[in-house]
Amino acid sequence: MTNVSSRAHPARPRTDRPVHGTHEYQPAFRWEDAFLSGNGHHGTLTFGDPFDDRVVVTHHTLVRPNGAEHARPPELAAELTSLQDKLLAGEWKAAESFTDGRSLQWVQPFHPAFQIRLRRAPSDEPRRYRMRSVDFTTGETSATCVGGTSRVFVSRADDVIVQQVTGLDLDISLDHRLPGAPADLAVGQGSVLTPDGALLTLRARYPGSDRAYTGVTLVVATGGRAELTLPGVRVTGAESVLLLTRVRRHTGELDVIGEQRALGDLPHSYDDLLARHLPLHRTAYDRVTLDLHADPGERGLPGSELLERPRSAALLERLFAAGRYHLLSSSGLNPPRLPGLWTGDWDTAWAGAFTNDANVNLQTASAASAALPEVTDALASLIHRQFADWRENARAVFGARGAVAPAHTDGESGLTYHFSREYPLHLWTAGADWLLKPLVDHDETRGARDPRTAAALAEVARFYEDFLTRTDPDDPDGHLVVVPSYSPENRPAGASWGALNAAMDLSAARHALLTAAAYHPENPGRADRWRALADRLPPHRTNADGALAEWAWPGLDDTYDHRHLSHLYGVWPLDEINPYDTPRLAAAAQRALELRGAENDSAHGHLHHALIAARLRDGHRVAHALGAVLDGDFFHASLMSAHYPRRDVYNADAAHTLPAVLIETLVQSTPDRLVLLPALDPALPTGELRGVRTRFGAELDLTWGPDGARAVLKPHRSHRIEVRTSSGDGDSDAQPLDLVAGEDHVLTLGTW
Repeated sequence: MTNVSSRAHPARPRTDRPVHGTHEYQPAFRWEDAFLSGNGHHGTLTFGDPFDDRVVVTHHTLVRPNGAEHARPPELAAELTSLQDKLLAGEWKAAESFTDGRSLQWVQPFHPAFQIRLRRAPSDEPRRYRMRSVDFTTGETSATCVGGTSRVFVSRADDVIVQQVTGLDLDISLDHRLPGAPADLAVGQGSVLTPDGALLTLRARYPGSDRAYTGVTLVVATGGRAELTLPGVRVTGAESVLLLTRVRRHTGELDVIGEQRALGDLPHSYDDLLARHLPLHRTAYDRVTLDLHADPGERGLPGSELLERPRSAALLERLFAAGRYHLLSSSGLNPPRLPGLWTGDWDTAWAGAFTNDANVNLQTASAASAALPEVTDALASLIHRQFADWRENARAVFGARGAVAPAHTDGESGLTYHFSREYPLHLWTAGADWLLKPLVDHDETRGARDPRTAAALAEVARFYEDFLTRTDPDDPDGHLVVVPSYSPENRPAGASWGALNAAMDLSAARHALLTAAAYHPENPGRADRWRALADRLPPHRTNADGALAEWAWPGLDDTYDHRHLSHLYGVWPLDEINPYDTPRLAAAAQRALELRGAENDSAHGHLHHALIAARLRDGHRVAHALGAVLDGDFFHASLMSAHYPRRDVYNADAAHTLPAVLIETLVQSTPDRLVLLPALDPALPTGELRGVRTRFGAELDLTWGPDGARAVLKPHRSHRIEVRTSSGDGDSDAQPLDLVAGEDHVLTLGTW
């Protein structure tokens, strides 16, 4: 830990508008508190001490080989019919033997590359620290001290980490020694002088593997002198020092000279590089804003102090802004991982994976409504790269055509190999529908269907054609049975994890088939066949407690205390169950939500609960779930979040999902419906939400207060919709509205 003397804090600013950034008056001493930048490929965690700074470099491709790179899905298709027979006969533990006997194989774990170390060269000058900050609108992290500054951003235009330091003599090096780094990581470093400064390289080969990664940093000094201090460089007397950094994962040898040439071809001006970056970053970030009319004094507080006021509207404003910033910054090559795009430790929890049975889905929940198509594009990129693997999962496990998504992926392989007795994730068939749902939402928002999404939906429908062949022998209506069926990550009381007719599987199969049919009107015969198959699926079951049952099968009773809410998939993110069209099912879903426990207090469980409650128009339950996170000390000073209370286990679920929760309490939409203020928190009596997108193709600005609310719709296409408000949930609440493309429409709501 560096000892830094701080001057008295400057007078805290008061602002009449939300703050689009955060700041602290001391450097980060833990990597979890480091400020974040990213472009969806490279990421940085900046500690913000100009005297002894550390910038941890990450990249979405950095996963450590652990054997999973060679793993294949289990070849179980020949045993599927026998398993189905046993489960239909009531052998509740039959699925536990549906395995090839392998041990649990984790995906390749995500890890950091190295840290850029910038130490102030020996000096008799006192170290007087001022502040570090991050500007969400630009993606820059900055730190200032008396006589010196440091600024860092990750360019979306040039895919390069850009850092500028002014006013200080520096020792600069690349250091792989981060917590958890393998002792047998084969590391080689190089440094050579260049006409403008130096080139630093760090190459690390993974133990027992032909795979490696290499970091390259071009040091460009304006004035002054550079001298080698192996394995780094010392720069003295310079007006400023510019660092340009990239990291590559590779096999064989990397063309370092080519990387140097590419960095050398970039502008050697921080301001010029920033100007190329801003149209891509700022334009995206500025699309949506939330103003809760918070206290101006609280808005000026450092993030760590604001977090001590969990019921502050200023805190919600900043977390909303930070959530959109971090979500955008971690989305590019891929959507966000469990830790987003960032880690300072090689021992990432749950391998820092993409967990597709809740976490990826929750983190990307605001992509359409919060006007971040960059996030949807990142998710689509991951899906389409892995789609051939999804086909292989369908063939190997189920003997079917089509596609089945894995529950976990490292970003390289989309094969299903991560499963065990307690987590039979290879039985889960709903994943493809859940992952494709944001792509469908995006198409609805923009009013055009992506042919890649159409093709993917058709493949998922083909899977269901082959898989949904069994019927309930005791059902006179001949409904199909989803068997085997798995409800992540729960099990029925008194039975095993692999079961029948999980509510999520029923909703996903029905939605996938009907959506695929809607996307393929050019083939009416096939579309009709998919609709007919969907119609043969059984209805949801209401249990003896009046709750929507997690398994629609007699004898499979609910286990209520669990962090996942998979059975309410039909409420959120789908529109299958809602208070307007299916009031009885909505009441059963409400009862199921009331009975659901929080189990281990995971952030994703609380916010998943909040999203479902918002769809059911239960503002008090939303506030309670959100309060559990805000009161539970889930957020670091960086405004990145943790998985558990008391900042335990760095994890992006809360940070990235919170904006979606706040939007859903204020505005909900389907292709034909707008719901205004469905679940407003009574503690937020006034505010403005601007720029949100709706699924019927309009932008929306909403203001609300004690005297009512005003919504301005800016439609991009002509369409008739139904408008509902917070005054009730009956038919009298619905009003038709004809929207005309290019014509703003103003809705005024009275006091409620």
